[in-house]
Amino acid sequence: MAIDTLVRPDAGAQAGAKVNDFSIAVATANGTGSQTANLTLLRSFFKMGIPVHGKNIFPSNIQGQPTWYHIRVSKDGFVARRPPELLVAFNRDTMHQDVAMLEAGGVCVYNSDLRLNEGRSDLTYYPVPVKELLAGVDVKGKIKEYIANMTYVGVVAHLLGVPLDVIEGALEHHFGKRQKLVDSNFEVVRLAYDWAVANVAKADPYRVEPMNATEGLILMTGNEAGALGAVYGGVSVSGWYPITPSTSFIDALRDFLAKLRHDEDGRPTYSVVQAEDELAAIGMVVGAGWAGARALTATSGPGLSLMAEFLSLAYYAEVPAVVWDIQRVGPSTGLPTRTSQGDVGFAYTIGHGDTKHVLLFPSSIEECFEFGYLAHDLADTLQTPVLVLSDLDLGMNNWMGKPFDYPERPLQRGKVLSAEEVAALGDWGRYKDVDGDGIAYRTLPGNPNPAAAWFGRGTGHDEMARYSESPTDWEQNMARLARKFDTARTLVPGPAIEEEPGAQLAIVAYGTTRYAIEEARAQLAAAGVATSFMRVRALPIGDEVRDFVARHEDLVLIEMNRDAQLTAILRDELPEFAARIRPIAHLDGMPLTAAWVLERLMPFLPEEARRLMEGA
Repeated sequence: MAIDTLVRPDAGAQAGAKVNDFSIAVATANGTGSQTANLTLLRSFFKMGIPVHGKNIFPSNIQGQPTWYHIRVSKDGFVARRPPELLVAFNRDTMHQDVAMLEAGGVCVYNSDLRLNEGRSDLTYYPVPVKELLAGVDVKGKIKEYIANMTYVGVVAHLLGVPLDVIEGALEHHFGKRQKLVDSNFEVVRLAYDWAVANVAKADPYRVEPMNATEGLILMTGNEAGALGAVYGGVSVSGWYPITPSTSFIDALRDFLAKLRHDEDGRPTYSVVQAEDELAAIGMVVGAGWAGARALTATSGPGLSLMAEFLSLAYYAEVPAVVWDIQRVGPSTGLPTRTSQGDVGFAYTIGHGDTKHVLLFPSSIEECFEFGYLAHDLADTLQTPVLVLSDLDLGMNNWMGKPFDYPERPLQRGKVLSAEEVAALGDWGRYKDVDGDGIAYRTLPGNPNPAAAWFGRGTGHDEMARYSESPTDWEQNMARLARKFDTARTLVPGPAIEEEPGAQLAIVAYGTTRYAIEEARAQLAAAGVATSFMRVRALPIGDEVRDFVARHEDLVLIEMNRDAQLTAILRDELPEFAARIRPIAHLDGMPLTAAWVLERLMPFLPEEARRLMEGA
């Protein structure tokens, strides 16, 4: 079964060892079971204590099309996408273009049954005889196709120095108590590993060594973290309709609710309803919010478009609701399985007329969990819809993070009156601004005081919730809603700011663009170029955002959309500083890289800083 490793003399095999600092791309076909193999490698690195992150680049069809899984291994903790140094080529349809994208000195592990033409002399090739390795494995049909991917797990484990017991532990984590699946997959891993030990002469510099940088951390997707946060925030109703990339949010929500939300007799105290479409889903959520339940839906751009009318109603009738928008590339169907920040402008003003909504921008699994419960506190306190704008990259991929802290505060239900409080007020009006913050007092259905009843309407009304077409009533009500939005500025999460003395440029961003920016800033700092950074975490903006912009004359805003949507919002809200907010906007569906960020920042750096970077 021996197959010689194909190594070109100039492939760079004698270069210095590159330990815990490389990127792997695994190229397979969608629907072939490669996700299990890829997650096994990812968790194995994690179990070795090495900072790691995986990105699944998959097609929008169900089966058969090319898919790539990128694993970033970084001793320094960087998790942004980086062009791969190592390629696992197990897809006949893309293997030649995948190999062509490798930089000189790269490594290609490939299925030798696919007969790759090793035409590049600057790469190291490791052919793997998959059919021969599986010949003695007692599985049949589709299962053998799925389990074939474990051959590259075994070979890569040998090449990089991943112990077999770590691989086995990762499989046990993946399959849980299904030991038969653990055993069948590990059998193939061991076969491939043993074959590689006997037949493959390592001729590349990449390897891993144990660290302790992941001690106390967890691996989780953003959708799972957000769903768990919502459960801790008291959610009990969800109306939803399936759409990529938000479906796994509801899948996780159902799983967590089934474990955590039931009465002492084991009966569920929640309801998750798959509606006939997104319009019905948001209608259920608004109805539940009006009744006093904490309710949410999860969707993406096309679904959010269908929800516009109900969200407009909830804004004007002042009904709490939470929407998780896991952003993907639009317009229209767009690229359903690619990531973006393209819904910001639409979500901020969704609905006709003068409408503005509270938006939250999580960037990590910790913030997904935090915003999972905070969104409901804000929706109840402000009596308005709150939209959490995550993205496909954060929502569907596994990220390292710290274990979540239990919420410190009890649920914040806001200005909800009891029967006794209604009686004490005497002249209670549903839309009356008693405190001057724009937030009126409300009652919930079931309040036994007859005076607590009110009519929730989307038509014109006065402060007593009576129908009105009076211009004065309309103008006063809209002015109060504007005051309430100004109150929201003081309640939403403030920005995360890192200010450096003598900074030569200030960078503003939001969401998952932070990771490429953080890595780029580290490279700038290493060359002696200081930068300041502000990550906006919510809209509307508060004084901290205004003050940061005011302090920095040289400022760029990086975002993943074509039209610089947040830039336009900040320019509109800070007209006196509009000229200094310069956009760097880009969208191709792929997460940003540090190299791309550095390239785009260079024209904005002072000449002295550019010279320092060129020297580095």
